[in-house]
Amino acid sequence: MVTGIGLICGVGNTSDVVWQNVLAGKSGVAKITHFDAAEFSCQIAAEVKGFDPLNFIEKKEIKKMGRFIHLAIAAADEAMRMSGLVVTPELSERVGVHIGSGIGGFDVIEREHAALLAGGPRKISPFFIPASIVNLAAGHVSMRFQAKGPNEATATACTTSAHSIGDAYKIIQRCDADAMIAGGTEAAITPMGVGGFAAMRALSTRNDDPERASRPWDKDRDGFVVGEGAGIVVLEELEMAKARGAKIMAEIVGYGMSGDAYHITSPAPNHEGGFRVMMNTMRDAKITPEQIGYINAHGTSTDIGDRLETIAIKRAFGDHAYNLAVSSTKSMTGHLLGGAGGLEAGITVLALRDQILPPTINLENPDEGCDLDYVPKVARKTQNLEYALSNSFGFGGTNGSLLFRRWTE
Repeated sequence: MVTGIGLICGVGNTSDVVWQNVLAGKSGVAKITHFDAAEFSCQIAAEVKGFDPLNFIEKKEIKKMGRFIHLAIAAADEAMRMSGLVVTPELSERVGVHIGSGIGGFDVIEREHAALLAGGPRKISPFFIPASIVNLAAGHVSMRFQAKGPNEATATACTTSAHSIGDAYKIIQRCDADAMIAGGTEAAITPMGVGGFAAMRALSTRNDDPERASRPWDKDRDGFVVGEGAGIVVLEELEMAKARGAKIMAEIVGYGMSGDAYHITSPAPNHEGGFRVMMNTMRDAKITPEQIGYINAHGTSTDIGDRLETIAIKRAFGDHAYNLAVSSTKSMTGHLLGGAGGLEAGITVLALRDQILPPTINLENPDEGCDLDYVPKVARKTQNLEYALSNSFGFGGTNGSLLFRRWTE
């Protein structure tokens, strides 16, 4: 059961604000302010705005953590507050944490490397390693809430968060924990982060029109937009949640994984891995394709990725693909890399809760073959959405899908 959600990204610093801005079709993409990007081919990103780690972390502790950890703590705080879950000493060993990051502390790595070059090895901070390694987001969250159960961190590129939430679901399902704080976080809007993706020619260079730069399935798309933030959910075993009177937001009912075994960045032909991961997820949930009404797609706004995900959806759902609503909220939030799946899982749960389908903004001229219902431009109310799927695909051919069901007593 999903009992809490914490979201922070370029369109808002709480789940309520994120959700309202997503429904309003507001873009979080703007000129980069984290560093001087004047010499970069890509000068835009979906930065988290107005975030002050002092609202969550003691001042003396802030420099001991990379920004990705700051964002994870903020999102975990909101998710736990929303869930109302109090981790007592009696409960602590049954509550775990599974929070990953695709890249970790790029900002810390770059800062400490500059210190090394400027002053030699004695200038490297003793907190360099724990501030930057991927599993310290989970580590800090576990210490913050005294969650002494399973403690893990996944790093599977852009599928990280989906794997983290799915693995947490399976941990509860096999009775190794009663509750899990799960999701992902990323803060890679740094010179090396943006420069690296730009060198691959993966990023949009629509620098003079940033709000319209992320445009999944549109024929004029020219790459994805890097975003930052975190998406964390609290998952609980049903009887525990009911016994304490928790407000259940949705039920996670299926989780699938697959590998392309094809290429370091490109999906396999016809997105065979994406097709299999959706089939695996439906098989895990024991439902038919016709029962699913909405997909929060990976939809990054890249040429090959968008086309092949559409093909995979058509293969997995057959004729029902044309009855589905499919949208990419990355059109507003940018691509959070390892944090994307957590953010989008949270948005998918909110879509089920409120029976509203989030839009794909900037979709003006669908590309050839991109002919599904992508909920263009404007959010759409619905009344009968029972199952919704969230897709995540990552470099190295790693795929994950999460299936949620609307909760009714």
